Amino acid sequence: MWVRPAGLLLGMLADALLGDPRRGHPVAGFGRVAGALERRWYADRRGAGAGYAGVLVGGVIALGVLAERGARRPLPGVLVTAAATWAVLGGASLAGHGAALARELTDGDLAAARARIPSLCGRDPAALDAAGMARAGTESIAENTSDAVVAPLFWGAVAGVPGLLGYRAVNTLDAMVGHRSPRYARFGWAAARLDDLANLVPARVAALLFAALAPVVGGSPRAAVAAWRRDAAAHPSPNAGPVEAAAAGALGVTLGGRTVYAHGAEDRPRLGAGPSPEPADLERAARLSRWVGWTSAALAALLSSRIVEP
Repeated sequence: MWVRPAGLLLGMLADALLGDPRRGHPVAGFGRVAGALERRWYADRRGAGAGYAGVLVGGVIALGVLAERGARRPLPGVLVTAAATWAVLGGASLAGHGAALARELTDGDLAAARARIPSLCGRDPAALDAAGMARAGTESIAENTSDAVVAPLFWGAVAGVPGLLGYRAVNTLDAMVGHRSPRYARFGWAAARLDDLANLVPARVAALLFAALAPVVGGSPRAAVAAWRRDAAAHPSPNAGPVEAAAAGALGVTLGGRTVYAHGAEDRPRLGAGPSPEPADLERAARLSRWVGWTSAALAALLSSRIVEP
């Protein structure tokens, strides 16, 4: 009963203390493999993209099954689960970059802030002023708290090491090929829909946690829930909408507006009610993200102890 919960909590602690591995990050390695396979596999068809995603995600899940079966005794089981959890989480890095960006914007160091933006999101730094970077950072922290912390912990609780690795593979492929660019509109369709499905429950758990924990940063749970109910459906993503709207309400700010990515610009709906985020709000978002992360880890440990109970 305690192997999976202990592994999840130990992996969360490793992420908090050590951050992302500096060399040989498994997710980066998966990305290189996926990129190499895409160069050979690519065709402007949904079927080709579905096969591509299926092979990569299925292969990673199979590796997770083998790793878990090879660690049947309690201590190896805890260590394998912890290592997989550490590899797929990104909460410490996310909150750290968000807090650092807030400091750089407060100090007026826009060059350093622009250099940091790619570590948080895929927007064009040259197109962002200080206010744009504060908004981009706040939105990224909200969405990626769900994608990089809550969702992997949820799938780790439900499905162990295969769930951890499989989710991270799905989410990485969505980031690589799932966006609405001419090249990936059809080839990336399967990866994007698979990511939508994998995040359906975790995103709403994350939104609930943002609302429930709003008071730790001086926010209102009622305002967070109101923003979620009022604004989330207007967002083009069925999962980012609830999370970003709840975070906007919890922080008392307005998110959304024109957003410039490498593949083009999008006009995002307004989420929340209040002023645009300032550096102080970005720092609050980073602090709230840490609270959401640790609370989701505790809930994942509890859930996994119930799932594996005889």
